[in-house]
Amino acid sequence: MQYDIKDIALAEAGRARIEWADRDMPVLASIRERFEREKPLDGVRISACLHVTSETANLMRTLVAGGANVVLCASNPLSTQDDVAAALVKYYGVRTYAIKGEDTDTYYAHIDAAIDHLPQITMDDGADVVGRIHAQRPDALDGIIGGTEETTTGVIRLAAMAADGELKYPIVAVNDARTKHFFDNRYGTGQSTLDGVVRATNRLLAGRTLVVSGYGWCGRGVALRAAGMGMQVIVCEVDALKALEAHMDGYRVMPAAEAARECDIWITVTGDINVIDEPAFANLKDGAIICNSGHFNSEINIPWLEQNCASKRELKPLVDEYLMPDGRAIILLAEGRLINLSAAEGHPAEVMDMSFANQALCAQYMLEQAATLEPQVYPVPDDIDNNIATLKLASLGVMIDELTEQQQEYLRSWQMGTV
Repeated sequence: MQYDIKDIALAEAGRARIEWADRDMPVLASIRERFEREKPLDGVRISACLHVTSETANLMRTLVAGGANVVLCASNPLSTQDDVAAALVKYYGVRTYAIKGEDTDTYYAHIDAAIDHLPQITMDDGADVVGRIHAQRPDALDGIIGGTEETTTGVIRLAAMAADGELKYPIVAVNDARTKHFFDNRYGTGQSTLDGVVRATNRLLAGRTLVVSGYGWCGRGVALRAAGMGMQVIVCEVDALKALEAHMDGYRVMPAAEAARECDIWITVTGDINVIDEPAFANLKDGAIICNSGHFNSEINIPWLEQNCASKRELKPLVDEYLMPDGRAIILLAEGRLINLSAAEGHPAEVMDMSFANQALCAQYMLEQAATLEPQVYPVPDDIDNNIATLKLASLGVMIDELTEQQQEYLRSWQMGTV
């Protein structure tokens, strides 16, 4: 079996890590049991470009159980857990191309290896595979019936492709499932992002000022967890409604250049480019820490820092100091890449359970429905979303009420009113 990983000898440690995550992924486990019996993906070639973590490994196990022929590559150069990659190759038969810290050339070589699999279904985290197939590898388009996308950033890119008439096959926006963004984006990103900051810096959070750029579900989660840790939170937004919501949630809202004056730690979660840029850099106080938890490191204008600093040095792994000409130090974490996966272990398995359940069920949905779908970005069907929520509640031992026939009739009726 072909693969490219750091060290196959790490496989045993990786298998233990995968099994540990599996304990908190009961929804995916139940889907895997059904897939094992029914083989709904029998013989289907899937190329997945995802963060190579223990949670992702359990998704790969589920796809394989369903009969799929899977190739996995990393969706970020710093997010791979090398022991997990080794275990996927040695114990679970998944061709894996991922090495933590791989350079840009290797990163894209690994993506090309996944494309060489000539997938029928693509599974993306940031739309790098879809983008490369369309721009550099159109030879691989023949035979692709559809795909799924995991992230806000990827959905934005794919929606833009569809709007321009460039998207050549249908994609299900797994990111937009309620059982994904309500939980994974909010609770997963909130907890894992601060975990990454603490692991990288060992700084006390309480009493410090956090600036968060973006108040979508990820930004909400970061702000919520930071406030719970005793931080003073400032939100930067470009959307008036989201800014108003942040204000009503009790946070201060201001432009980035103004927020920079008070910032101790800055986290970007927008999916856009140059969110922290020259006006903010000019106002950051000495020792301010900046990092990113959006998918790409372009949220911070790192080239500007590189070109305008007086010097740069590594203070410790994943912590770089940029000394500015006026004597101020700006601290960049994890090269501006995903701090929660570069410096920590990413989202907890319990929330990824629902996100990856969506991936598995949407792969089955795509196989069954692709012939009826146009090359557009589609939402996760409500029945899949609701089924995952029901399975999750059952795994937690939580019971809920059901509507009576009378209540259902009332909700369908327009004749009933005040009595």
